[in-house]
Formats: sequence, structure tokens, C-alpha cells
Amino acid sequence: MSDVALAKELQKKITDLKTEVSKIIVGQDQIIHQIILSVLGNSHALLIGVPGLAKTLMVHTIAQALGLDFKRIQFTPDLMPSDILGTEILDENRHFKFIKGPVFTNILLADEINRTPPKTQAALLEAMQEKQVSIANKNFELDQPFFVLATQNPIEQEGTYPLPEAQLDRFMFALKLDYPDFEEEISVVKNTTIARDIKVNPVINKEQILAYQALVHRVPVADNVIEYAVRLVRKTRPKSELAPEIVKKYLDWGAGPRASQNLIRAAKAHALINGKFSPDIEDVQAIAIGILRHRILLNYKGEAEGVSVEQIIEELMA
Repeated sequence: MSDVALAKELQKKITDLKTEVSKIIVGQDQIIHQIILSVLGNSHALLIGVPGLAKTLMVHTIAQALGLDFKRIQFTPDLMPSDILGTEILDENRHFKFIKGPVFTNILLADEINRTPPKTQAALLEAMQEKQVSIANKNFELDQPFFVLATQNPIEQEGTYPLPEAQLDRFMFALKLDYPDFEEEISVVKNTTIARDIKVNPVINKEQILAYQALVHRVPVADNVIEYAVRLVRKTRPKSELAPEIVKKYLDWGAGPRASQNLIRAAKAHALINGKFSPDIEDVQAIAIGILRHRILLNYKGEAEGVSVEQIIEELMA
């Protein structure tokens, strides 16, 4: 199949996917769209939102519609790395045998990832970056495709361990879920307080996802679009020659090169879904906030004056 035909197929499949997900999930269209972009970009997403916004249900529904194997880990303070990766045991013949942990799946939901200590959080790092797990000097390849979709509760700080910057940087998107609007909340209440038997049908299979990921990788990008993305990222760094006054005043730390890579990767996927064969600057701007917000660190003055990283990103794009 030619790339043009594959791109048209991708458009239709993503439309069908969103239709299937909407059977269960009311609203949150932008969040769902950006999760799909992270899947097409072969990366991971962090969902940040208060309890009761259907974060877990959303991930499970997307996994069903993608026809992928799905596992969920509830992160707790006593969770051990072996609870994620797996462990070696002695079998009846007194040989060591590796029992695979829940990380061996296609979509891993890391629920409340900030509730577990750094040692256990770090167990996911290799899996997220290298798509493999090292146990007892042996490497075990993860099945492809593989994505971590993690959730985090922003209001409960007691008993939590903030994600280190190195791990945050592994997520393509940090997505903030907000409360549904009035009409959406009415639909949620109606749909969840009556007996309903709704089946989510898989509309894409594993092989198609891998083909779409390869297609995204092949999408050409004009030099001016790459230069815009790199310039935007460099503007977030307080010591950069491109940094405007607002960045020098309110930021302690800016985004690294992985942000530039993810801006282009997500812009490619965003362009394909919208029927374009190459991304432009508008595609970069459309996904910039979700990609940059967790890579930018406000300083004390910024926090004291109530400045948000989203405001700063929007000003940099303006």
C-alpha cells in the first residue's frame, strides 16, 4: 500500500476509533486526541486530573478500541519493582524461571504513579525508553507496540512522591483533565445510572498500529517547521540567547532536546489525522502545551505570582 493510501486509511481508522471511544467516554475529545497522537508517535502520556474524571475508564476503553492487550497497576507506597517487571523463581527442577510482570503488555496503565517511591518509579524508566526489561543480567524485549499511560492526582500531596524530571521527560504528553461542562455531566449521569450493555469494538489491530507508526516516522517535515519547534523549545530556557523576559523572570528550568523531538513527532501525527501529508507551524502550535508543560519548571517568583506554565507557553507562541 502506498503512503498516500495508508494516510487516508489512518484518517478513517482514527475517526472510527474516536466514535467507538465516545460510546463510553463523554467529552474529553482533546485528551483522547492527544493520547492517540502519543500512540502514533510511539510514546507515552501522563494524565493529570482529580478523582472521578474517568481517567482509568478512558485508557481501558482506548485499549479495547485499539484491540491491544491491556494491564493496570495500582501504584502504592509498598509496590516493589518486581511487582511491575516480574521475578525469577525456582521451578520444580530447581532451575530459575522468569515470571513476567504486568509490564509485558501493549498498554500499561500506571494508576496514581506518584504514590510509589522513586525506586519503583524508576523500574519503568528502562521499559519506557528502551522497550525492554533487564532482570538478572538478561534482557527481555517488550511486545510492540508498548505504551505507558499513567495517571496522577494533582490535589492529594500527602503520601505521594513527585515524579523525577528524568521520568517526566519520558512522557510525550502531560494532559490535564478538567471537569465536564454542564451538558456533558448530564450525559454522564444519564449514561451511568441506567442499565446499559455497550460493547466497544476493536477498530485497529496491532499490525496496523505499527504500520501507522512507521508512516508517521516517514512523514517529511520542512526545515522552517523544525526550526520553529527548536526555537520554541530554546525560548523556554532562561539562559538561552532566545529567552524572552517572561522566561528569565519566572522560569528556573526549560525543556530539553527531547521536547523538540516530540513536538515534531506529534505534529506529524496531528497533520496526518487532519488530512495533511506534512506538518506546518500550526500543527506544532496545536500540540505544544501538552508537550512542554511538564518540561518547564516555574521559579519561586512565578509560583508566588500565580503564573502558569500554560500562560508562558502561549506567550512564547504568540
